[in-house]
Amino acid sequence: MAKQCSSAGFFRRNRHIAYILPWLIGFLVFRAVPMLYALVCGFTDMHLFRGISETGLMQYRAIAADPAVRRSLLLTVEFAAVSVPLRLALALLIAALLAKRFRGVRVFRTACYLPSILGGSVAAAVLWKAMFRDNGVVNSLLRQMHLPAVSWLSEPHAAFWTVVLLRVWEFGSPMLLFLAALEQIPQDLTDAARLDGAGALRIFFCIKLPMISPVLFYNAMLGFCSALQEFSAPFIITGGGPRGGTTFLSLLLYRSAFTANEMGYASALAWVLFLLSAGFSALFLLAGRRLLYYADEGGGT
Repeated sequence: MAKQCSSAGFFRRNRHIAYILPWLIGFLVFRAVPMLYALVCGFTDMHLFRGISETGLMQYRAIAADPAVRRSLLLTVEFAAVSVPLRLALALLIAALLAKRFRGVRVFRTACYLPSILGGSVAAAVLWKAMFRDNGVVNSLLRQMHLPAVSWLSEPHAAFWTVVLLRVWEFGSPMLLFLAALEQIPQDLTDAARLDGAGALRIFFCIKLPMISPVLFYNAMLGFCSALQEFSAPFIITGGGPRGGTTFLSLLLYRSAFTANEMGYASALAWVLFLLSAGFSALFLLAGRRLLYYADEGGGT
């Protein structure tokens, strides 16, 4: 009885622990423990059916010596470096247009946000594959405009851009954040700039863009880390082909784990991908200290 009273008193004094307990349990069970287990497996030759027969750094040596991993790594970084800026540029452009007040603006905002709801689904990737096949909608439109059809899913470069376009199309989430940030800019600043003779472009690049730089930074870092883990689009649309043109690191990891059953190698690849994301996140954070502008602090952090 005394123990029950002491436990109840502890939770009354530390209510915040009780509030985060469901998240904490989920994090430990579904994130922390699997990550630590993958870290251990990465130092073994664990096979899904044969088990473990050797331990050491053999998997990381194999990864460093594998040209397929190097190619996949470069392709993954290239995909992130291409798709994220294009997606953010489109999202910022649409947000700037929808920040204006006009009849039906809410309908347009909803329509522009819909791709982000649908884009991450398997159904959207299947639809995208159907649109970009040789006799699909995209090539039909090109023929109607008297332009040559493109083998979107048969050529490595074209297949790469097919996946990029799908992710650029999902601009709704960053657009929504840009829109909220643009609406928080004081109207007095833009009005004063107009009185001084500044045009729309000068106001945007000299006033609005610096003031929303934290949101731009957040969208860029989140988008880059997400792009490094891209899996569903290349898996469904191209299957990693043609000729490895869309075999990103996550797809190589999947094949190692669930096709070759090499769980040790796949675990090591997973940690390489994690360290890659962590490294780019650290670079973003270091750059953000110098480049970001916070209105309440009068400059960077």
